[in-house]
Amino acid sequence: MKKTDFDFELPPELIAQAPLAERSASRLLLLDVTAQSRQDRMFRELPTFLRPGDLLVFNDTRVLPARLHGRKATGGEVEILIERVTGAHEATVQLRVSKKPKEGSLIELADGSHATVLGRDESFFRLRFESPEPLERLLLKLGEMPLPPYIERHADASDLERYQTVYAREPGAVAAPTAGLHFDEALLAELRAMGVEFGYVTLHVGAGTFQPIRVDDIKDHQMHREWLNVGAGLIDQIRRTRAAGGRVIAVGTTAVRALESATVEGTLRPFAGETQIFIFPGYRFSSIDGLITNFHLPQSTLLMLVSALAGREYILDAYRHAVEQRYRFFSYGDAMLILPSDAKSQ
Repeated sequence: MKKTDFDFELPPELIAQAPLAERSASRLLLLDVTAQSRQDRMFRELPTFLRPGDLLVFNDTRVLPARLHGRKATGGEVEILIERVTGAHEATVQLRVSKKPKEGSLIELADGSHATVLGRDESFFRLRFESPEPLERLLLKLGEMPLPPYIERHADASDLERYQTVYAREPGAVAAPTAGLHFDEALLAELRAMGVEFGYVTLHVGAGTFQPIRVDDIKDHQMHREWLNVGAGLIDQIRRTRAAGGRVIAVGTTAVRALESATVEGTLRPFAGETQIFIFPGYRFSSIDGLITNFHLPQSTLLMLVSALAGREYILDAYRHAVEQRYRFFSYGDAMLILPSDAKSQ
């Protein structure tokens, strides 16, 4: 398959530049794959489509304020975007700078501390932050929330809360698992009261999630690395859910990638480590029965994952419908719910 097989026309004005006033006020496109049907609904109606005993699997990663500003020794400005924290004082980063720095050069940060360029890692740089405090604490002091490149404004104070899920607890991501941004405490309480179960994985989303595919044949694409943890407790929850006839519904593509990375020959097993899993049409899922997800970039690996689950033509037709109906796209945009053929509205 070619990356152009996953293209669609998107008017720029449909790219959401800011969140809605209320998290659960987003729209929801309900997709029934078997019936090849769809419904335009609201996200706060989600309990209508779930049943007692269903299990929602959330990604509980917490976004770090991962964008820093500094200067080279020559005085040139440098923007640092953390890709992955690799140690207490080290990280793989993207650099926005007029001339790429050499190994051993220093970047001065706003507090007077320095970062040393250790070398390259493909298109990224490796930095060591010469500060007595751990990198995560330094980011909390100096960093900005790393809004995606298609949001054409600087992060402000409101993004510290809204570009973060309400259940985030494990710091390490530099991009939000955006399907979870639609859940507020009231909606979670309603779902819990009706008997929907909650489970959690951790996958620290990297900035590489926004990197474009640079090869024509998608089978030649190599995914960026991300760290994840799928615990034994969640696997027990999934087994109990399935045994009782419930459905396992992933909240976001990152939850899917975590679960499928922990699956060996169709069996989920505890796993903590890195993944470079790339899911595209032809892939056979074994860990989930449904998916809540946002609308994704044209020609992106995330659009390919969703197409693998529901079918490329069906998904692209749903995207055309979403454009026609003026849905809001990408991180701060609206959502879709992909359920098996027994999804019923009430």
